[in-house]
Amino acid sequence: MSATAIPLAPPQSVPALPQSQWPRPWLCTREQYEKLLAAGFFRETQYQLVRGEIIDMGKEGPRHFSVVDLAVEVLRGVFGPGFFVRNAGPLGFGNSQPEPDVAVVRGSRLDYLNAHPATALLAVEVAETSLSYDTTTKAELYASAGIADSWVLDLVGRQLHVFRDPQLIPTLEIATYQTHRTLGPTDTVSPLAAPNATVRVADLLP
Repeated sequence: MSATAIPLAPPQSVPALPQSQWPRPWLCTREQYEKLLAAGFFRETQYQLVRGEIIDMGKEGPRHFSVVDLAVEVLRGVFGPGFFVRNAGPLGFGNSQPEPDVAVVRGSRLDYLNAHPATALLAVEVAETSLSYDTTTKAELYASAGIADSWVLDLVGRQLHVFRDPQLIPTLEIATYQTHRTLGPTDTVSPLAAPNATVRVADLLP
C-alpha cells in the first residue's frame, strides 16, 4: 500500500476542527504526536509524522522486511564503533518524525534513551510500492534534515537510488538533493560517512 494521508479525529485534548473542514489531514506537532503514540493510537498500522501531517504508511510484506534486515546487516559490517545502525527508528526534527527503514547515526543506542536523533549520516528506504513517495516527499524531507546521504532501494526495478548534496530552496522553504544517481545490481556504492568501504548493490537486492 502506498503512503496516504489519513484524516483522524483528534483526541479531546486537541481542539476539534469545524465539521465543514473535514475531511482533511490532521496537522499536529511532534509533541502532540508523541502523546498520541503514548496513548496507544496507531497500533493497527504504521503511521509517521511528515511536516506536521500524520501519514498512513500502510503495511509491508515479508520481502520488504527481509531486505530491511539485509541492509541493516550489510551496513553494520561497514560502520564500526562510534556508529549505530537503526532499524526503523524515528528521527525527530521540526514538525516531522519519519522512520527510515534504516538509518546510520553517530554514537550508540544508549545515546538516544531520552530523545530520538535529529538527523542521520545515512537514511535508507526500501520501496516495494512506495517508490514515488520515497524518491520525492521522503527525499525532500531527509534533505531538509541535513542528511547528506539518502538511499532508496527499488525492489521492483532492482535499482538503488542515491541522493546527495542537500540544498535549501528558500523560496519554497524546503530542501532537495542536487545529485541523484541510479545504480544497478552490478554497481557498487560507498557511503559518504564511510568512503573507504564498498557496498555491492547486489548485496542489498536479493
